[in-house]
Amino acid sequence: MASPATPAPVRDRIRLSGLKATGYHGVFDHERRDGQEFTVDLILYTDLRPAAAADDLTLTAHYGELAEQVCALIAGEPVNLIETLAERIADHVLAGFGVVEAVDVTVHKPHAPITVPFGDVEIQIHRERA
Repeated sequence: MASPATPAPVRDRIRLSGLKATGYHGVFDHERRDGQEFTVDLILYTDLRPAAAADDLTLTAHYGELAEQVCALIAGEPVNLIETLAERIADHVLAGFGVVEAVDVTVHKPHAPITVPFGDVEIQIHRERA
């Protein structure tokens, strides 16, 4: 059991799955030129009790706005690695949504330039507020 000086871990979650946009990320010229679809999944860790008690959107993460912002990041400035894209998204969530204590970001690159049959490539990261 947590001591009074130690805050309880945040267990509430908001999950956004399957955010899709065309991006121009990759190390190969054809990836930068032609683009491809990327998919992002997010899990936001936050305390949902204040928003639920007050029935107030301003006390939680507005996931509609976040979804638009993440798609803009996917479609935005190209990077070589999807690891970098995942980090950029995590930084954006933590900087822009003060109620979020931690975030899991998964970036899927289902059309990665791999020469053997495969289903998906995904990068998963977990970041917490400092």
